[in-house]
Amino acid sequence: MFTGIVQSTATVTSIKEGENFRQLTVRVPIAMLDNLAVGASVATNGVCLTAVAFDRIDECYGFIVFDVIDETLRLTNLATLNEGSRVNIERSLTVGDELGGHMVSGHIHCMATLVERTDSKDNCRLCFSIDKKWRKYLFAKGFISVNGCSLTLGEVEDERFFLHLIPETLRLTNLSLLTLGDAVNIEFDQQTMTIVESIERIMAQRYNQ
Repeated sequence: MFTGIVQSTATVTSIKEGENFRQLTVRVPIAMLDNLAVGASVATNGVCLTAVAFDRIDECYGFIVFDVIDETLRLTNLATLNEGSRVNIERSLTVGDELGGHMVSGHIHCMATLVERTDSKDNCRLCFSIDKKWRKYLFAKGFISVNGCSLTLGEVEDERFFLHLIPETLRLTNLSLLTLGDAVNIEFDQQTMTIVESIERIMAQRYNQ
């Protein structure tokens, strides 16, 4: 489990392509290797990946290697990464950690596409389009995870939703780099999904009685 509070961005330094498979190597701040073990879960652009190797590069940086299989490539924007791409990184939650965002599993539901961007001195307003089948999980002031960032939804209009980002979020994450047409990984709040689907089942049962 994760909190959606991105700890750092990391640079993709190597991509090895296989058949419906990619191996990603990312350069991370050296602190990200503290107590890391092979097999540990690391959220990468919000996707829960398993560290298959890691090591130090120098006193400031290290690297982590991830294997990404076909289903993950199909559902997420990890398939579009290139060498030099920046990804959001978060280590998994441990007992006693502060839960500053919301509970995030690292299991991506879909992708959304950036269709509008408005930047001002102290604010950034992003508008994303999303497949209409996911609209029922979007509520103004509800939680959503975007590229692994725990965020609060702004306005929701048909198959579009808006995010309002403060400078600190832009500084710490790769959302600052988004341009029109870019796809982001979306994970909906599990509690919201459970409530919506429970109500749907209850209403369907009553209708069929």
